[in-house]
Amino acid sequence: MKPSRMPTYGGQALIEGVMMRGSRYAVAAMRAPDDQIVLETEELKGIYRQGWTKLPFLRGIVSLWDALGLGMGFLTKSANLQAPEEEKMEGGSMALTVALSLLIAAGLFFAAPAFLAHLVERALNASALVGNLIEGLIRLIIIVGYIWGVGRIPEIGRVFAYHGAEHKTINAFEDGAELKPSVVIRYSLEHPRCGTAFLLTLVIFSIIIFTLLGPMDPIVRILSRVVALPLLAGLAYEYIRFTANYIDNPVIKILVKPNLALQRLTTREPDEKMVEVAICAFQAMREKETAS
Repeated sequence: MKPSRMPTYGGQALIEGVMMRGSRYAVAAMRAPDDQIVLETEELKGIYRQGWTKLPFLRGIVSLWDALGLGMGFLTKSANLQAPEEEKMEGGSMALTVALSLLIAAGLFFAAPAFLAHLVERALNASALVGNLIEGLIRLIIIVGYIWGVGRIPEIGRVFAYHGAEHKTINAFEDGAELKPSVVIRYSLEHPRCGTAFLLTLVIFSIIIFTLLGPMDPIVRILSRVVALPLLAGLAYEYIRFTANYIDNPVIKILVKPNLALQRLTTREPDEKMVEVAICAFQAMREKETAS
């Protein structure tokens, strides 16, 4: 098998926009209420410049930060662009909103399944092995159910369409196609390095790792699920990176089918104006990357 040497650009859908991330810069393009495209550029410093983040298994922590830190920041900026002046989140209110969002996510997707599985385990007098497997199943159901539920909200549906525009743009670039809306829109909604694939892989690895940990005190069990997030992120990242690099291999194509299938819940077909925004973000990011 020969790995792909294509730069591994990524991105995230925003409210009426798309963020594209390179190795040194992240650029968001957002459609303002007056129909103009507004750009927001951020140089990637801090954790992105640390040498240890280039090491296998540790570099997955950056992907976790992309979703929980960088992504939330740009998502808030895109919300502010659409909101009336008196409803914009800035300073302390923005930091509090982001912190609460992260706390709710950790509780809903990691602590709550551990607690519920503990109750089921006691009610059925089941072994720790069975309890941990039940916990993994509960976590998977909560995540898939959450994605399906929020996807039925029209505003979130538009975010998922921008997610599709992001995938189509990166797929077109990696295929060497001309980056214009009428061309890019014909490309696939699916991409093997998608954050949705990362999330599903993280959940699968959590089932394996937590099952091996065996029985625990309920409080320790809940805390271990949160503390183990960086380890799970590292494992999930390496798996996603490996499968994306060897995506043309027939065996790898079979392995990534569940990840690609889940992406159908988080993407929608975009229109050309959405694709235009994604292309704008991607090209602006590329310009910054190549100029630095």
